[in-house]
Amino acid sequence: MADRKKLERPSAPEQLRLAAMGLEAEWTLMVDDAQTRPEDLFGSPRDFIRGELMHRQGTSYHLPTGGAVYFDTGVIEVATPVFEIERGCAARAGRSLWEAIAFIRGELDAWDTQHRRRTRLVGFSAHYNVSFALPPGEPANGRTIGRLARLLTYILPAPVMLLATNRRSTGVGVRPRGDRIEITSDFTPSPALMIATATLIVGIVREVMAWPTYALSELARHGIPVIDGFQPMPHTSRKGWLARFNCYPDNPFTCDIDAPVWRTQGHGELSLRAIAGRTVRHFWRPIGRVADPFTFRLIGSVVRGRRPSLLDLEDRPAEYEDVGKLCAWDARSATARLDRSRYERVVLRAVSGQQLRRNGQRLRPVGMSGWSAIVFQREDDGREVIAIDDLVDHLDGWER
Repeated sequence: MADRKKLERPSAPEQLRLAAMGLEAEWTLMVDDAQTRPEDLFGSPRDFIRGELMHRQGTSYHLPTGGAVYFDTGVIEVATPVFEIERGCAARAGRSLWEAIAFIRGELDAWDTQHRRRTRLVGFSAHYNVSFALPPGEPANGRTIGRLARLLTYILPAPVMLLATNRRSTGVGVRPRGDRIEITSDFTPSPALMIATATLIVGIVREVMAWPTYALSELARHGIPVIDGFQPMPHTSRKGWLARFNCYPDNPFTCDIDAPVWRTQGHGELSLRAIAGRTVRHFWRPIGRVADPFTFRLIGSVVRGRRPSLLDLEDRPAEYEDVGKLCAWDARSATARLDRSRYERVVLRAVSGQQLRRNGQRLRPVGMSGWSAIVFQREDDGREVIAIDDLVDHLDGWER
């Protein structure tokens, strides 16, 4: 065993070289219309997913779509791989997530048929992750990820509410997670609106990250409207902040989003849509730098009221109740035709188990180290951990 450990050469950094983002989503499991803890019904995802899967850690496994599936305290959760931040990155991440949903729904359908049961996935939450890094060469000057999270709690909620939440929603959260910022919200049963939300979040977070200070005084300097009386609360899970419905003078999720009922600091009385609109207009260029054309137009249409927000509806739509069936990925959509990102292509090769020839050795992928590196089994019985950044240059040969 000692000799084998000597052969292992973990050479990969813990962080990616490029700015990156990713998505996570959670669903509650209904079996014959009764809510069921997936860990009680299934020991692990392997109990309903057929075929070979690459093990991740514990009871989590990589899916053929590149993401990972696991159970988390009563819900089924899927995480996408990382995507380098570039134009269309959120659409690629959204496609990956909804492809994973389609795969899991298909495996549950097969389990239903075998056991004569009926399962449903009910939308619960979505998490939008953006890597954190200060601009190269700039001093920190007190700019910490914790302070950035608090500042974003004053900026993101209104536009995220408009794109991602519904009448029964309770809040939008921002959590510092070491080397990334995580925005928490409701699961959105529309791939297009989820991608729009992710695009907006990536654009705003990366822009605010470059501000010279994360003091709340920056809000007035940049003309960001803030509702009078709003005071974020500590996040209910992990560290961070939450813009919960009772952090406002009234419930923003049940109000008329076009009624100017919100007194703001320095901007008079505005509607929720107007608050979201002013925020989006301020960040329009950075959002555009990461948006695909379809999503860029969709964000503008929802904010202007030309396309409906879920908050325009009287209640939470029925699509939440059967994710993967009542709402599903459309492989013919404009965003579906985007090419795959380099990071995604590396992960897809790895989870497929496809061998790589490198430095005269044949390497067989056997696992991942976080989302930043692939673990390979070498021909000489040793193991090697290689950063996905270092594998990008080998994609052409690997894919052949």
